[in-house]
Amino acid sequence: MNQKPSSLPATLPRESVPALLDAVAQITRDAGRVVMEVYATDFAVRGKGDASPVTEADERAERLIVPALAALTPGVPIVAEEEVAAGRVPAVDRRFWLVDPLDGTKEFVGRNGEFTVNVALIDGGAPLLGVVFAPALGARGRLFAGAFGHGAWVEDDAGRRDIRCRAVPAEGLTVVASRSHGDAAALDAFLAGRRVASLANAGSSLKLCLVAAGEADLYPRLGRTMEWDIAAGHAVLRAAGGEVTRLDDGRPLRYGKPGFDNPHFVAAAAG
Repeated sequence: MNQKPSSLPATLPRESVPALLDAVAQITRDAGRVVMEVYATDFAVRGKGDASPVTEADERAERLIVPALAALTPGVPIVAEEEVAAGRVPAVDRRFWLVDPLDGTKEFVGRNGEFTVNVALIDGGAPLLGVVFAPALGARGRLFAGAFGHGAWVEDDAGRRDIRCRAVPAEGLTVVASRSHGDAAALDAFLAGRRVASLANAGSSLKLCLVAAGEADLYPRLGRTMEWDIAAGHAVLRAAGGEVTRLDDGRPLRYGKPGFDNPHFVAAAAG
C-alpha cells in the first residue's frame, strides 16, 4: 500500500499509552451513546453493496469517532468501515486506526444486545491498543480495553477490574463461536479430538473479549472477516496474554493487508 507519514513518534513513550487508551475509551463510550439513541427508535435497515446491513447507528457513530480520532492523533490514517464502503480508503503506514462503528449489525437489528463499537490502533501490523464497547449489556454497558505491554481491563456494572486469559480448566475448553456467521460442520471438524466442556454462541467482537477475560478459552473463526471487525478485540486479547493466529500457518494475524480482509483464524491464550 502507499505510505503516509504519521504524526505520532516512531516509538510511543510508555507513559503515554494508558492516557491514549483512556481517551479512546471515552470516544468509544460517546459513540455507544449515539448507537443507543438509534437503538431506542424504530430505525430503518438498508443493504450495502456487499449485502451486509447498515443502519443510521453505524453512520452516526462513525461520524463521531473519525473526527475525534483525527483530533486526538493528527495525521494518523483512519480506516473506518462505512468510509471504506463509500470508497474512501486512506493510504496506511506503520501506524493507523481501524474503526468498526457498529460490529454486529445483525445483533443490533435483532435487538439481542450483542453489538459493539470497536476502535483499534495498529502499529507495525499488530494491534497496539483497542477498545470494545457493548453499550446494551447491563445498565452501564460493558467496555473492554487493553494495550500491549500495559494489560487489559473491563468496566461494567460491577466496576472496573483487570482481566487476563486463563489456563484451560481440567474439564476442557469453553469454546465461543459466531452467532450470525456459523459453519457448524467446519466447527465440528476443527474441534474434533479436543476436550470441549461447553460451546456457546456470541455476537460481534465480544468473543475475543470473552477469551481475554478468562470467560472462554477458544474462538475459532472459520469464515470471512474484515480487519476492522476484529482489531480492537485482538488488541484487548493480546494485552490480556492471548493471541490471534492464522489457521493456515499458525502465524500471528497481521493488519494492513491488501483489501483489509482476514484469513480463517483462531483466538486463544498465548501458548
